Amino acid sequence: MSKHPVSGVGSARHVLRPPSVKRDAFLVFGAPAIEEPEITEVVDSLRSGWLGAGPKVAQFERDFKAYKGAAHAVAVNSCTAALHLSMLAAGIGPGDQVITTALTFCATVNAIIHAGATPVLVDVDPVTMNLDPEQVTARITTKTKAILPVHFAGRPCDMDRLCALADQYHLTLIEDCAHAIEAEFRSRPTGTFGDFGCFSFYVTKNLVTGEGGMVLTRRAEDADRVKILALHGMSQDAWARFGDKGYKHYQVISAGFKYGMMDLQAAIGLHQLRRLDASWARRREIWHRYHEAFAAWPLTLPAEPQPGTRHAYHLCTIRVDERRTGISRDPFLDAMTAHRIGVGVHYLSLPEHPYYQQTFGWRPTDYPQATRIGRETVSLPLSAKLTDEDVEDVIEAVRDVLERHA
Repeated sequence: MSKHPVSGVGSARHVLRPPSVKRDAFLVFGAPAIEEPEITEVVDSLRSGWLGAGPKVAQFERDFKAYKGAAHAVAVNSCTAALHLSMLAAGIGPGDQVITTALTFCATVNAIIHAGATPVLVDVDPVTMNLDPEQVTARITTKTKAILPVHFAGRPCDMDRLCALADQYHLTLIEDCAHAIEAEFRSRPTGTFGDFGCFSFYVTKNLVTGEGGMVLTRRAEDADRVKILALHGMSQDAWARFGDKGYKHYQVISAGFKYGMMDLQAAIGLHQLRRLDASWARRREIWHRYHEAFAAWPLTLPAEPQPGTRHAYHLCTIRVDERRTGISRDPFLDAMTAHRIGVGVHYLSLPEHPYYQQTFGWRPTDYPQATRIGRETVSLPLSAKLTDEDVEDVIEAVRDVLERHA
């Protein structure tokens, strides 16, 4: 059997026999469930003339704010934009440090970098895969201005401890909720603990607009700042300038960005939001079906949700340890593709990537839990669009791969 390389990528490939189970059609990982109401709403937008930010964006903001029980909501074009704008609205910039997790998508740290601040990584708890509050405490300095927890795979972080740290050290708390729209901690929705809560509506997410995001804020002035920065720093958005109440002049009051959401996107999101809890229930059913199917197999399965929390079931991440399975992660990915099953990797740890190594001197060995998880993790298809037959195809493919390498 091949050994996993130090970098975690480019491992030697096993020579695989043809799979014994093969679908006719490739199962796309993270394919969204788009239904007729979304299609009708998009067509209505096309016919109305409001393609950019308009009344449907405003309605989507109101509906999402109500769903989360938040004070204020601003729709933007991605979670990356949401994170970046939250940093700027919080006054975070050069010389400041922001603590976040070593196991996340690059957008989390890139937003910190774009704000001019310095990301500081902490390792993760090996069971929850969320950042370890003890290590957060150890990394706080006089330069620390914010904590940026990521609710990984839809599992809420320990917000009691993180909120206590933010209060104790007077830090801004910015929640990365890209995976966690439906998640709750002690019956309180994720995204409402921090000063800012940032959400993703990317095509693989629990609520889809194609591209898109949302910022929740506690304070009206923060929401106003985010809204202005998201549209070139202008004092009036397009709906206010060109609406049926007459033209309104604008003034540029800040050097902003082009981060707004379109009505075409919000048209999809309005109906996705209305089916969100039904979609969550279907993903939970699939998540537990995988647990049941693989309970006796040599895989590390995601931990059950902690008491007092609601898991968003965004990802079902199994871990493939070559010592137990006879196959390492990358050949496993290839074997699943040969079965015509789309799978994902969430994620190689941030210190694995050359840019961060060269810029910040991060090394995988300094974050052993995130590094090991990143080199073993495989995300199985988990979408409300999956049929029972699709789910059984995934299960049979995993079993076939493991049996052929036992």
